[in-house]
Amino acid sequence: MEYYGYKGFIGKIKYYMRFLAHWILQSLAKISPHPGIAVMLQRLRGVSIGNHVYLGPGVNLDDLYPQLIKIENYVSIGMNTMIFTHSNPTCSYEIKTRYYPRVVKETVIKKGAWIAPGCIILSGVVIGENSVIGAGSVIVKNVEPYTVTAGNPAKVVKKLN
Repeated sequence: MEYYGYKGFIGKIKYYMRFLAHWILQSLAKISPHPGIAVMLQRLRGVSIGNHVYLGPGVNLDDLYPQLIKIENYVSIGMNTMIFTHSNPTCSYEIKTRYYPRVVKETVIKKGAWIAPGCIILSGVVIGENSVIGAGSVIVKNVEPYTVTAGNPAKVVKKLN
């Protein structure tokens, strides 16, 4: 709630109403029969999306901080890919405070990137220009431009000329 400047009981209501509106838009975008409609719905949530972007069915863009996702022109994101801008380990107070604190960072996908289906992109990552991410990859750190990256955790497979 602090991120959005909401305080008190009324702030809590505003926060939950905002979350509900974003959840509805996200749900509609995930089942959209046309990728252009999915892009439009995600833009309404606050995601920065360039021109000629393809979002496959079931693409999940961060529920809490969609405005921290930037997708540049000519990007293709395959079905069932998840892109996050935050991580919030809440299972243990000690783990959260001593080892893995809450992280909220912008996630950027540069021009011409192709992300195959089923990928997971964690917060604070920059996917380089004209890079390729293999199916099912988990991206935990920045991806250099003009590279093919795959695996869990993802590693560079080859450089593109």
